[in-house]
Amino acid sequence: MKGLKDPSIRDFVYVHLLFAVVAAAVLLFPATTGISARMLVVVIAYNVMIPLVASQRGHTEWIRIWLFALALSILQIWPDWYLSAELGVLAFPDDGFLMIGTVPAYLAGLWAIPLFTIIYVGQFVQRRWADKWVLVIVGALTLAIFGSAEATMWMLPSWSAVGVAMIGHVAVYIIVPEIVLGLSTYITFDIVRERPLWMIAIAAVLVMILYLGCAVLSFFMIERVLLGA
Repeated sequence: MKGLKDPSIRDFVYVHLLFAVVAAAVLLFPATTGISARMLVVVIAYNVMIPLVASQRGHTEWIRIWLFALALSILQIWPDWYLSAELGVLAFPDDGFLMIGTVPAYLAGLWAIPLFTIIYVGQFVQRRWADKWVLVIVGALTLAIFGSAEATMWMLPSWSAVGVAMIGHVAVYIIVPEIVLGLSTYITFDIVRERPLWMIAIAAVLVMILYLGCAVLSFFMIERVLLGA
């Protein structure tokens, strides 16, 4: 509880607890609207809460983290579109709501939620402990967040893997690329966090390209080379 004396950490915890309650209320209670519309409400809620609290509470570092996370989240439409439309290994429910290609529109902001958390926690660890632990903790946190999402989001249903090797409901090929995404997101932001916004935008593009390349390579190596599917 000692860390909660820091206003930034305390507000981070409280905001995410409030968001968890809002998300549960929107997603878990019976509703006549499809899952895509409800997910969009959740995504908008998060991407309004973070900058709003940041501006009211004076957490300027939150704004730059959020801008980078949101920019990268929007760009993540391209890997998801490619994996679903070209490789056919990712499926989204077709409930008649707004789509970007084969990807539900809410995905443009959904990635910002875990990416903001990964960067913020990494920054906290870097300030409090030796740098050598940062990448270990960021990697472990990334695996926990994305692994949990991959294992549970099919139940909503939000997305699901198709025709690939699985561990439960988690596609094997995507595990390493998602860890790479978490690590590269944190490392890249740490490099450009004091740079102009145009450099932050370019950095987000580079992280997206790295993730897309890792996902395609991992799919090829596991599904085609190792398993011969």
